[in-house]
Amino acid sequence: MKKIKNTIEEKRHTLAHILASAVLKKYPEAKLGIGPTIENGFYYDFDLGGTLHEKDLEKLEGVMRELISQELDMTGKSVNADEARKLFADQPYKLELIDDYEKEGRELTSYTIGNFTDLCRGGHADNTRDIDPASFMLTSIAGAYWRSDEKNTQLQRIYALAFDTPAELEEYRAMMEEAKKRDHKKLGVELDLFTFSNLVGSGLPLWTPKGTLMRDILDNAVWQLRRKHGYDRVDIPHITKKDLYEKSGHWEKFGDELFHVRTREGHEFVMKPMNCPHHTQIYARRQWSYRDLPQRYASTTKVYRDEQSGELSGLSRVRSITQDDAHVFCRKSQFKDEMNIIWGIIEDFYALFGFALKARLSLSDPAHQENYLGSKELWAESESALRDLAQKRGMETIDGIGEASFYGPKLDFLAKDSLGRELQVATIQLDMNMPERFDLFCINEEGTHERIVMIHAAIMGSLERFMSVIIEHYGGAFPFWLAPVQIKILTINDKVIEYTNEIAKKLEEHGTRFELDTRNESIGKKIREAELEKVPYIFVIGEKEVASTMVNIRTRGVKETQTISLEQFLENIK
Repeated sequence: MKKIKNTIEEKRHTLAHILASAVLKKYPEAKLGIGPTIENGFYYDFDLGGTLHEKDLEKLEGVMRELISQELDMTGKSVNADEARKLFADQPYKLELIDDYEKEGRELTSYTIGNFTDLCRGGHADNTRDIDPASFMLTSIAGAYWRSDEKNTQLQRIYALAFDTPAELEEYRAMMEEAKKRDHKKLGVELDLFTFSNLVGSGLPLWTPKGTLMRDILDNAVWQLRRKHGYDRVDIPHITKKDLYEKSGHWEKFGDELFHVRTREGHEFVMKPMNCPHHTQIYARRQWSYRDLPQRYASTTKVYRDEQSGELSGLSRVRSITQDDAHVFCRKSQFKDEMNIIWGIIEDFYALFGFALKARLSLSDPAHQENYLGSKELWAESESALRDLAQKRGMETIDGIGEASFYGPKLDFLAKDSLGRELQVATIQLDMNMPERFDLFCINEEGTHERIVMIHAAIMGSLERFMSVIIEHYGGAFPFWLAPVQIKILTINDKVIEYTNEIAKKLEEHGTRFELDTRNESIGKKIREAELEKVPYIFVIGEKEVASTMVNIRTRGVKETQTISLEQFLENIK
């Protein structure tokens, strides 16, 4: 039976095939990689033996639209491995996939559109007439190693956007244009929040005084929320013996992603990639009674991960990661209440930015339980507890099968920024495995050892990534409480310096963050520069303001200025 309507996923999948067909028309010797759908579009990887350029994309789009106009049917059939090898005899990457699929016992299917046949699992539009030729565009070219392995050939990846209608495509393109203006890599430097140095290295951001101040304000906001609920601050070193991670299980899973340090005496240490194993050792320093639990440890500290150079991106993906990390050590009878408290902290913190939250339940993959520490029973108990918590909080969860960490399931919180992009923010993770591996216990009412549980909680997750999120969310125009400079005071001439200093003294007494600009420049230039810094308020002080003991105030985003007393201004911003 013919489908009533093709889904956008099916249209994107079909367009990936049409792109591959168009490439083969222009480059008959091209070797095909893979062409999956992705969020908002699709991509396809090619080995062309030459280099594609951005100007080639428009020509390929033209060929694709010509193919679409032919109203071609998409047809598919099952094939065995030998039949598939004959179909793709001149396509080495497809042959490699066929060999792997055969070993895995996967069903092989081929799909044909016009004169082009591809190896594919299916899910397509019935006919190209169902695709609006103006609803897609090829956007960029990037290098991509075959099967994401840098030891393999580097292919050329063509990215594309695709939507149901041209209007949706244009709406998304407009959003992306706005995103370019808000790009934290650009704004962060313009606003003097952070910098990178070739001498220091890629993925290792350096924070300026303004950027450091913002980080401290954010971290303090989280700490104030935690402090209300009995958290204690702890501090841990940046390196550890490898033995700690061998015992925790991280060495086996992430040994290749760690920075190694060898001492003069031949001892091997690593830079910590996470904090939880260190915190277990703070808990393990003494014997605890059940009356002492929960123990709640918080530590904002850097961790280090050997990310590949090609994966680094501004503050979004770095090698030095500052985590606002906390771990709760408690009894099984207490962990639901503790996770509920953490959920409340998360909601209170993200309310400061107007973020509405959704939750994603990251679960184990039951078909590959060997990838996780601990028994199936422990995992089932942990996952059930997280699902139950979300239900009691009245929040629907999205299930992410196979997305759990290797030692426990987690709740990942998602928020939409001002551009409508959905971003992962906070995390709560229940861990019954780490206490088992480190033999963490308390003495219960009967005087015997009772195994405890451990809860991992990161409110911002990574300060670097969260800074990238809020820089782009606000476009650099931060709210008054967060802005590193809240007020810029501009003088018209040197005659007003004495009065300006009086204003500065009063602002300082009120704990307001301000900067003085007393340069011998025109007031117009000073105002333009202050506006580019996106400060919430600009004070312009001239002789008229001195005579009336008032201040002329420009409010960010408001055309009209106002002249009021400093006392009235301070009352207004309370």
